[in-house]
Amino acid sequence: MNFTRDDFPKGFLFGAATSSYQIEGHAQGGAGPTHWDTFAATPGNVVRAENGALACDHYHRYEGDLDLVRDANLDVYRFSTSWARVLPEGRGGPNPEGLDFYDRLVDAMLERGLKPAATLYHWELPSALADLGGWRNRDIAGWFGDFTEVIMRRIGDRIWSAAPINEPWCVSWLSHFLGHHAPGLRDIRGTARAMHHVLLAHGTAIQVMRGLGMGNLGAVCNFEYAQAADDSAESRAAAARYDAYYNRFFLSGIFQGRYPAEALEGLEPHLPSGWQDDFATITAPVDWCGLNYYTRKLIAAGDWPWPALREVEGPLPKTEMGWEVYPDGLAHFLTTTAREFTGALPLYVTENGMAGADRPGQPDQPRIDYINAHVDKVRQVIADGVPVRGYFLWSLMDNYEWALGYEKRFGLVHVDFDSLQRTPKASYDALKLALTRSC
Repeated sequence: MNFTRDDFPKGFLFGAATSSYQIEGHAQGGAGPTHWDTFAATPGNVVRAENGALACDHYHRYEGDLDLVRDANLDVYRFSTSWARVLPEGRGGPNPEGLDFYDRLVDAMLERGLKPAATLYHWELPSALADLGGWRNRDIAGWFGDFTEVIMRRIGDRIWSAAPINEPWCVSWLSHFLGHHAPGLRDIRGTARAMHHVLLAHGTAIQVMRGLGMGNLGAVCNFEYAQAADDSAESRAAAARYDAYYNRFFLSGIFQGRYPAEALEGLEPHLPSGWQDDFATITAPVDWCGLNYYTRKLIAAGDWPWPALREVEGPLPKTEMGWEVYPDGLAHFLTTTAREFTGALPLYVTENGMAGADRPGQPDQPRIDYINAHVDKVRQVIADGVPVRGYFLWSLMDNYEWALGYEKRFGLVHVDFDSLQRTPKASYDALKLALTRSC
């Protein structure tokens, strides 16, 4: 790596992130079914119809996995809790095995000197709630608040930070408009309601955690740099629409109590009655903002209904996901988020990383280069006064990559999905060396 800890302000934190369904092994420990289980069982939705039933078996191997986090000289482990593991039916009586697991997990982090950074929800909705409309049903905000109460009453006293929902855009748009993730819908009415309800659930959970006496609570949104594919007015307008419903909708709701006009052009007719009255809850104050960033998209106009746009393949080097490597986008979002939405509030890069065609014993240089380029942008914006306080990599280890099954590898650690053996990659070793603490 071309950086060390000494290149950052005192107290700057480095971490790695994972999510429950992607690594734990959901068919274990009394967890209930989720909409991802049924989505994956539907032919054509997921590569080879793979699911998270076993995943990385983190449920049984968490101690060794946390050793890897500690031994990489990382400070923070960003993990998520599974709603269906804690409440198998989404409501009602909790699963003691699930609560006990997260108890052990958090204690194991603290024993290793790691800061536990919890995300309450990373996409695995209990099937019983999906049957009731899931994120399209306004009642989900209350259900989510109840789940928050159960899990954080158990572990909240030992959590360093907590955020309610990972990537609201993926929970709503990707899953209800594009249909690429569970529940696999393509419905603009359902999308608009999911986008609003996910923010209502966010605010509800923040209020619940405040009521439990918790602090260091945040919001985590994902971002893609939207650039017009050409200089036409039509493409510039299309890129602005993409930016509005992807990047600005959720930040605007949480920090400004409104939605962007370009997004409302298409979504307002489908929002639930009285949606404006919910901003009192949605804007519940947070202590930090997390940004997940991977790539940019070139956007051109499309001759069809709103949002009337299409993605155009760009010329930059791409990862195994087909995503362009564009570090300037990270600098852009850190700078504009602070300037337009969050002010002096601490910012964290809560996810950044790449899928590579890597194997044990082979060079991992593309990932090292990717990390170096993006960390360099973090250093630059800090020098410009942007209050970035940490950088967390996605992901600690190769895992279940949702609709792409086990095919795409984002990990610092290679996982053999037959033997489940973990093997640190060259990027892991390089990061470990870079983050060695000076005496």
